[in-house]
Amino acid sequence: MHIVLLSGGSGNRLWPLSNETRSKQFLKILNNAAGQRESMVQRVWNQLGKMNLTQTAVVATGRSQVELLQNQLGHEVEIVVEPERRDTFPAIALTAGYLYSVKGVSLNDVVIVLPVDPFVEDHFFEKVMELEALMLETEADLGLMGVSPDHPSSKFGYIVPQSVSQLSNGVEFYKVSHFVEKPEEQHALQLLEQSALWNCGVFAFRLGYLINHLIEQSLPIQYDELLLQYNRMQKTSFDYAVVEKTNNIVVMPYSGLWKDLGTWNVLTEEIKNPLVGRGTLSEDSSNTHVINELDIPITVIGARNLIVAASPDGILVSEKNASMRLKEVVKFGDQRPMHEERRWGRYRVLDYTKYPNGCEVLTKRICIHEGQNLSYQYHMLRREVWTVISGEGEMILNDDVRHIKAGDVIVIPIEAKHSIRAITELEIIEVQTGSELIEDDIVRLATRWEEIIHIVSV
Repeated sequence: MHIVLLSGGSGNRLWPLSNETRSKQFLKILNNAAGQRESMVQRVWNQLGKMNLTQTAVVATGRSQVELLQNQLGHEVEIVVEPERRDTFPAIALTAGYLYSVKGVSLNDVVIVLPVDPFVEDHFFEKVMELEALMLETEADLGLMGVSPDHPSSKFGYIVPQSVSQLSNGVEFYKVSHFVEKPEEQHALQLLEQSALWNCGVFAFRLGYLINHLIEQSLPIQYDELLLQYNRMQKTSFDYAVVEKTNNIVVMPYSGLWKDLGTWNVLTEEIKNPLVGRGTLSEDSSNTHVINELDIPITVIGARNLIVAASPDGILVSEKNASMRLKEVVKFGDQRPMHEERRWGRYRVLDYTKYPNGCEVLTKRICIHEGQNLSYQYHMLRREVWTVISGEGEMILNDDVRHIKAGDVIVIPIEAKHSIRAITELEIIEVQTGSELIEDDIVRLATRWEEIIHIVSV
């Protein structure tokens, strides 16, 4: 059995904490058993680990999330990187090609696809393991897991079952009749009377089924060729491209805790501390949560049923139920992320100004973790000035290696090759000036420090 975790998302529904590079699954605002903060992806990965399922797990994601995944799950995690964002069908197809042509997985092996961010009990993953037996004991082309609803909801898709059967171990499953996508509440009530299940985005299939589907669509089945032709694949979901065109589908019901923590009103139900970050929340502020990533305090007095969330990307103050209207109210454009986690640490944008003559100035606070380094790189459009405010490290500027410490100021001209490694945790204020200050203005020459040192010593 092979697990595929889908990690995507545009990061809009939990704005301003989430953004284009830090989607909801990476927000460290849940509490683990030890009372430490963890993200949704860390929670799910730990639950998979309890079932020994991480050993055969692959995460499918976009380029912008690779470093975040490695930071939170470790560099050992196996990742398939999409060349561009094209929805769930292309992502699953690419991963199937990887399993088949790179890993050499048998066409008869069962593949189970999971979202990376469900909020569930450990029992959920015990049911996931039973999907392998479901696929091996039946002749079904697809196996799904459906959540037994506890109320009629118009937020989820429904799986409508028909005849019931049992596996050899007595576990019940159903033949799938049809699907209903996000019905109105009255229709949802009728579906509950038909024992319909919520579709939780879990798919199981034999690898050969999807490989044959790619062949039928005249798509390559070799991973390298899939990467080259990725833009040929239609931007569509796995549900539309495969599930709705498959006749022989079975579903296994799951009864237990399952939540989509994709909106503030649902997420705050699972945040134990109503105040996260700097601030004050008065005792008469009932059912109100404050989540503050800024260095300035937030004070809330006598407020009821509010979410107050603040990050470098913005500030949200909303009645909890109304927070679902975020996409209607906020105009999400091409604003740069103001906070990012990287493989080497993190940065936060402190200030950005564009002057009438076209000159731009951007100020960042950068933290580089002990033993980590930036890539050896140069820029074509900007000059940088670094001021070291704490820690010490090694700096390379145009092949010259020097020791740096708190109080040092380094000027990096346009096209100057540079890198830095933290001996102890380093904090730097970086001021960029230039005609266009974009993350794409980076020409990387090397990433690993050993490789960088080899280059400069030649």
